Amino acid sequence: MAAVKGLIVTGTDTDVGKTVFAAGLAQALGAAYWKPVQAGADPQTDSQFVAALAPDAVVLPEAYCLTTPCSPHEAARIDGVTIDPARLALPQVARPLVVEGAGGALVPYSDSLLAADLFARWGLPAVVVARTSLGTISHTLLTLEALRSRGITVAGVAFVGPSEPVAESAIMHLGAVHHLGRLPMLDPLDAATLAAAFAAHVLTELLA
Repeated sequence: MAAVKGLIVTGTDTDVGKTVFAAGLAQALGAAYWKPVQAGADPQTDSQFVAALAPDAVVLPEAYCLTTPCSPHEAARIDGVTIDPARLALPQVARPLVVEGAGGALVPYSDSLLAADLFARWGLPAVVVARTSLGTISHTLLTLEALRSRGITVAGVAFVGPSEPVAESAIMHLGAVHHLGRLPMLDPLDAATLAAAFAAHVLTELLA
């Protein structure tokens, strides 16, 4: 597989399986993983979670690690922290970089900075992670529209959950986007089961 410079992993919502997908992607690409802003660390941060699931990835420290599990702008306010966009510049690494956003594409990092605006500054293509549940068509198409309206290249959509061929097909057709595969729910979820599922179900060649 050809080397990639980097990819942004964003979601249609919170708790859609974005961090699990990002971990699988970082492991598959032998990448560095970076979560610029972590909001909430109980029982662990996303970086700690990814480190356990992607042993071959390099996990970079967050620019901000905030205590409250809510949108970054509010978590920063509660913590008495001002998020400086200059600290959110992409780190320079000698391997591909997987950057995980917080929540969905329009989550605020500050009162004047949305996630998608930050993605546009970075100039990397984005992978949209969507759950296969009711509402996913609208949520995913809205996310694609928000990204593309800012000039962000969308590498494709990856699904997490049981197969929903009608919804998945509608998103591919109406969103004019690549289907990157679908990760099933894994039990147990560990480095070995994730790597096996990623190899079997995700089209990483489309991300090269």
